[in-house]
Amino acid sequence: MHSPDHLNRSAREAAVSPLERFLARCHADIAADDSGTVADYIPELKKADPRHFGVSLATIDGHVYEIGDSNIPFTIQSISKAFVFALALEMFGGEAVEAVIGVEPSGDAFNSIRLRPDNRPYNPMVNTGAIACSGLIYKAKGGDAFACIRQALGRFAGRELDVDEAVFASERETGDRNRAIAYLLRNYAVLDGDVGAVLDVYFRQCSVLVTARDLAVMAATLANNGVNPVTGDQVMNPYTVARTLSVMTSSGMYDYAGEWIYRVGMPAKSGVGGGIVAALPAQLGLGTFSPPLDAHGNSVRGLKICEALSTHFGLHMLNRTGDVRSSIIADYDISGITSRRSRLPRDQQILEEHHGDVRVVELVGAHSFATIDYASRRLTERASPLLIIDFRRVASVTSAGALLLADILRQLTAGSVTAILAGIEPNSPVWSVIHPLIADIAGVRHFPLLDQAIEWAEDQVIFRYGGYITTQDSSHLKEQALLAGLSDDEIADLAALGSTRHYKAGQRIVAADAPAVSLFFLQNGMVSVKLPSGVRLATLDQGMEFGEMSLLDQRRSADVFADTDVQCLELPIEEFDRFRRDHPHVGERIARNLAVILAKRLILANTKIDVLSAY
Repeated sequence: MHSPDHLNRSAREAAVSPLERFLARCHADIAADDSGTVADYIPELKKADPRHFGVSLATIDGHVYEIGDSNIPFTIQSISKAFVFALALEMFGGEAVEAVIGVEPSGDAFNSIRLRPDNRPYNPMVNTGAIACSGLIYKAKGGDAFACIRQALGRFAGRELDVDEAVFASERETGDRNRAIAYLLRNYAVLDGDVGAVLDVYFRQCSVLVTARDLAVMAATLANNGVNPVTGDQVMNPYTVARTLSVMTSSGMYDYAGEWIYRVGMPAKSGVGGGIVAALPAQLGLGTFSPPLDAHGNSVRGLKICEALSTHFGLHMLNRTGDVRSSIIADYDISGITSRRSRLPRDQQILEEHHGDVRVVELVGAHSFATIDYASRRLTERASPLLIIDFRRVASVTSAGALLLADILRQLTAGSVTAILAGIEPNSPVWSVIHPLIADIAGVRHFPLLDQAIEWAEDQVIFRYGGYITTQDSSHLKEQALLAGLSDDEIADLAALGSTRHYKAGQRIVAADAPAVSLFFLQNGMVSVKLPSGVRLATLDQGMEFGEMSLLDQRRSADVFADTDVQCLELPIEEFDRFRRDHPHVGERIARNLAVILAKRLILANTKIDVLSAY
């Protein structure tokens, strides 16, 4: 037998995810590599423990994996450049920032004192560009510039970040090369104002303390289109994120940037404090910490574990696969797929004869330019007067995809098609992207639920082909399916046993779990049968019965609410049973009718399952 300790250990191991196990194995293997040297050009950085090695990975749903020394604080150094550039873009806009700072790789070391031919810094990831970024923020915020930067870095990390004052003082003391850069920038009017004050902002931002976990969350915020996946905070807008990731891709790893993208394939930024931050858009953020650096100024162990992760799981951003055809999960008409609204026989007949007038296309997954292009071609290949597009399984739609969708809806509705968007809740992320682009299209309707959309489309079909979807005069009991085949006298005798009831719209007629003491024949109006949770099971029109399950069960299984003002005949079960005993052939006929009603419901449910399972 296994000991309790062994069983507990096995349970713990089973709870560890495959990704966490992989990271732990890589960490253990790479930790033995003691190559590289700790940065020493800033005296305080020499104090870092070369044995420290932490790795953290944050997913865009907010889960954070941590291995090794993931919570050891260290100074962010040049990694701050990417996030301060993002802040500058957010504050001033792309045009204003690009007028001061370029976006081309320099091919030089990070602290090169060289500008472009037009006397602008090459990009914001080298010191010249980073100091220019800090200068822009200082010019706008003055003495509050660093507080603004620190707050932004904290929003990316999801917590307030401290400053290592000793490192700041050391950077300030030994920062003559950066002073030379700053004065060069001022000479060419890239930098305005007090050079010393701007450099203090820059030195302080490099001295902000972070952990590998912080870097992973910061990277995941970039990967998640600017939304911090842990806090839910919209830190930066998508335009800012895209431009920041672009420059990180080309210039984030100094003069090793080309090799990094070739081998690892993720937008990234390193710092001489031993950190690396990498963001794989729409998937994950990665943060590593290990002080020993290679000749390019990048963490030796950090590079290795990033490359191992990317290689093993095929995470290179250009190594993408996907079949746009999987974006449509089902495409069908309403033959056998009715809404939860029960119809009178004459209306149901219309729906059966014209089921092809309603087409339902169910989308699934995250939708982009390519998937919406494919869907748009599918939508136009077969015309139906009523087209329902179901979004309930759609996780997101890109702005490019939404533009294409709006164009195809405008094209379809300009003809004879009514487009109905289903499964979209107002104010949902998908709706917020789509709605501004389709708000002016007259032929588009939308419903939160697919069932509501199908019901509305059914009403249009019934109306177009001469059916009746509005309230009529009180329905005669002869129209009730439960009483089919009974003579006029037998129906009159039954009616005499009941009492006419009236209910206002919204009033509950039957309560779930109450004793089942009567059944109802709906003579006028409309009711809905709902579970206690609020889920609608059916909507019934006049000429239909409800509460018929009281013939089989002594307690109610659902609530019944009046959707409109309602008139119905309530027939006590005791009186009904007595009548059936006195008229055996009537009881037999009603039992047969009930069996037919239940069989039809079962057939309908099976048909829905069969149609949907085909996709």
